[in-house]
Amino acid sequence: MKASVSHVRISPRKITAILDLIRNKNANYALAILDNLRKSASPCIGKLLRSAMANAQNNKGISTSNLFVSECYVSPGPIIRRMLPVSKGRGHRILKRCSHIKIFLKEKGGDVNGTKN
Repeated sequence: MKASVSHVRISPRKITAILDLIRNKNANYALAILDNLRKSASPCIGKLLRSAMANAQNNKGISTSNLFVSECYVSPGPIIRRMLPVSKGRGHRILKRCSHIKIFLKEKGGDVNGTKN
């Protein structure tokens, strides 16, 4: 099963470090990692992982204890550009980055569709 979220107002670089921690881990273990991690993107990714687990449980009838994070990645979203006034009438550009996050879960021993790894 998969879950995705778009236009998260956190830069992709910060999210990538967290996704590297949970990749190829048991879904419940990854959730425990995210709940105890003190990073700004942890609640957002935790909410997305819970959504993917609920999708697997409600749509396919798979127990959440059999799921693991098979794939997770982030791609850059739109960039909001702002100007910061500085001396001599100039302005420096501030880039406020957004992200699109996707998480894919698979069942241990086989895919959620019934195929083997």
